[in-house]
Amino acid sequence: MEEFKHYTVMKHEAVDALNCEDGKIYVDCTLGGGGHSELILQRIQPHGRLIAFDIDEDAIKAASERLKNYKNLTIVKSSYTNIKKVLQELGIEKITGGVLFDLGASYHQFNKAERGFSFSKEAPLDMRFDQDAEFSAYDVVNTYREDDLVRIFSEYGEERFSKRIAKKIVEQRKIKKLETTTELANLIVNCTPHIKSSIHPATRVFQAIRIEVNHELTNVKNTLNDVLDLAGFGAIISVISFHSLEDRLVKHLFKYHSQKCHCDKNQMICHCAPPMLELINKKPIIASDREISENPPSRSAKLRIAKCIRVS
Repeated sequence: MEEFKHYTVMKHEAVDALNCEDGKIYVDCTLGGGGHSELILQRIQPHGRLIAFDIDEDAIKAASERLKNYKNLTIVKSSYTNIKKVLQELGIEKITGGVLFDLGASYHQFNKAERGFSFSKEAPLDMRFDQDAEFSAYDVVNTYREDDLVRIFSEYGEERFSKRIAKKIVEQRKIKKLETTTELANLIVNCTPHIKSSIHPATRVFQAIRIEVNHELTNVKNTLNDVLDLAGFGAIISVISFHSLEDRLVKHLFKYHSQKCHCDKNQMICHCAPPMLELINKKPIIASDREISENPPSRSAKLRIAKCIRVS
């Protein structure tokens, strides 16, 4: 098997936030290379339990080997969106310790050519986290209407030339469908103004397509709400995000559930239930200079932490 490479971003910061204790139940929603999971397992011996989710077969194989000596680990090949169903099947009613999300794609996914995440490598338009899924980047690029392409490029990529790029894609696929990452990247480069920037012109569009293919924002929002139902009193939710859309979503959800009142300003008497969360950090924690020098993609990571103070 090709070596699975994955840099564990903010490993100590994210796991320290969980205040790991022996005997409690923890969930790692994104197993990846197993870096966060291993640190959690080291801290919850001998009676704690960790449930780790991933849909990437390569990640599961690599992490299973890395963590083979830990008996209190359950690895689940499933999306974290199924957390309620999976925990119910495992007989777990409440997450008593905490939950960790690392929402970034792994180094391995971005650099394994056939996965199609990177515009710097010739590969089929794929971008699926779950290789068993049928819907891929090819389908977005070659079947979406022009106005839908504009919408996802604008919303998910915050791309200023969304209309121009979408129009060119639709024109091109009438002649020949776009099949590879480099075909799409070259099209974007050729139809947009040459602006001096350290960011490749295709970066935002590729991000937008990846989010669309994997339903990333919807999945994060729905799963965080599920976690609020599953979290026991005192459980910690630790979330690492890698782009502003995800971070904004996490920030707003945490803020909403930590507020004491949601009543209309004109309402005289508040009938709101007590807040469910306490914010551990109001401003996001970012990676250290040392980590960024070791792993440059860490520079975009933001960590937000909240504590459950009311059980649903």
